[in-house]
Amino acid sequence: MGFIEIVKAIILGIIEGITEWLPISSTGHMILADEFIRLNMSDEFKEVFLVVVQLGAILSVILLYFNKLNPFSPSKTIKQKRETWSLWFKVIVATIPAGIIGFLFDDILDELFYNYQTVSIMLIIYGILFIIIERRNKHKVSMIDNFHQLTYKTAFTIGLYQVLSLIPGTSRSGATIIGAMLVGTSRSVAAEFTFFLGIPVMFGASLLKLVKFGFNFTGFEILVLLVGTIVSFIVSVVAIKFLLRYIKRNDFTAFGYYRIALGVILILYFLMVN
Repeated sequence: MGFIEIVKAIILGIIEGITEWLPISSTGHMILADEFIRLNMSDEFKEVFLVVVQLGAILSVILLYFNKLNPFSPSKTIKQKRETWSLWFKVIVATIPAGIIGFLFDDILDELFYNYQTVSIMLIIYGILFIIIERRNKHKVSMIDNFHQLTYKTAFTIGLYQVLSLIPGTSRSGATIIGAMLVGTSRSVAAEFTFFLGIPVMFGASLLKLVKFGFNFTGFEILVLLVGTIVSFIVSVVAIKFLLRYIKRNDFTAFGYYRIALGVILILYFLMVN
């Protein structure tokens, strides 16, 4: 049984690593995966696993963007260090809305919205929004092509869009990318700012779940967490690199159609099994 649970953790880590950064909802995929790859462990542990495995995804961002995010780098000039600090302050400002709402209403939001109906609807709605926004922006020139042009007001506005991702199925990256594009950022700035926003948000969410759980893990539970987190880290590196290459030549329309298809599949599947 132990070996099988490790295999499941590997598969779930792969799913998390791919879906956390692509705007296709990691929650939607995890709900579907749970139907077929259910960890044979307590419900409390599974809830912790699904959040803590995100730490691997976050560590991949830190690795890939370490120099860009490091204000203490000896290779940077004073001006570059100042710009790096400015980027971090913008990330913090953008994190405030979702941080406050998530901290206050995390359990309530999960109880009300963590179900396949909500996830399916959100997948479809945001899929349609991606298609509409990309068609609207087809011949538009972005106003914000780098982080120097990104103001604190704009960062906070993007943070307000991130609040929408507290509803499962929305996709944190999907909500912030859509929000960033609506306020005039380029696709690359929207994607990278989404990556950076994930650092405090997901670290905070993981810490909150660990505190609630009480850090009372068995040796095997720790092993399962480590395996899922390491796999998520490795796959996330590949997924982030893929997305950055992809958006240089393509828009987000394909992700919109994918979300709609996945939402329909979720609805049909659960209607058949229920």
